[in-house]
Amino acid sequence: MSVDVADDADARGHGTAPGTGRDTIPRCSDGRAARPAKTRQGKERTVTETTVTWLTQEAYDKLNAELAHLTGEGRTEIAERIAAARDEGDLKENGGYHAAREEQAKNEARIRELTEKLRSVQVGTPQDDGKVEAGMVVTAKVGGDPMTFLLGSREIGETTDMRVYSPTSPLGAAIDGHSVGETVSYAAPSGAEISVEIVEAKPYAG
Repeated sequence: MSVDVADDADARGHGTAPGTGRDTIPRCSDGRAARPAKTRQGKERTVTETTVTWLTQEAYDKLNAELAHLTGEGRTEIAERIAAARDEGDLKENGGYHAAREEQAKNEARIRELTEKLRSVQVGTPQDDGKVEAGMVVTAKVGGDPMTFLLGSREIGETTDMRVYSPTSPLGAAIDGHSVGETVSYAAPSGAEISVEIVEAKPYAG
């Protein structure tokens, strides 16, 4: 797990943009300096903190394999297609060339996404302490109806038949950090408040 640290002045929340003299202080709409966000423990958290993503070993290996392909064969194949299309001349009217360049841009964007994600992942089994967090199978009464699901990222959903909710989803955010026996609530898209009673939370066994 790692946290990317920005320029020292920016990490402290003040300073000027290099070479511009412009103020880089995050501000509210009324001009006041914005306060850093706080975690549940009350510690200040800067905007440069990297979110940790919990993954199963299978999901982690799958993303690693995809990254290896994109940075290896993927880049090579696209580069060869670009070179072949360039040899045809008249790039303005060369649909194959522009399609290959567009695919190259998408390939590089996915590489950046995967590199950043894999730089801040947690792989393994969470502690079996009855506390809801990523990697836990949760049984809860949601609006009175019993539900069992895995709290985790969308990448895990591709490797399991179990229903998966992200920690950033309305339901996931409502229960994340809470314990068995607690009752919380979240707002549905309609605006209605839905109660959630946490019945059980066990580490995902795969």
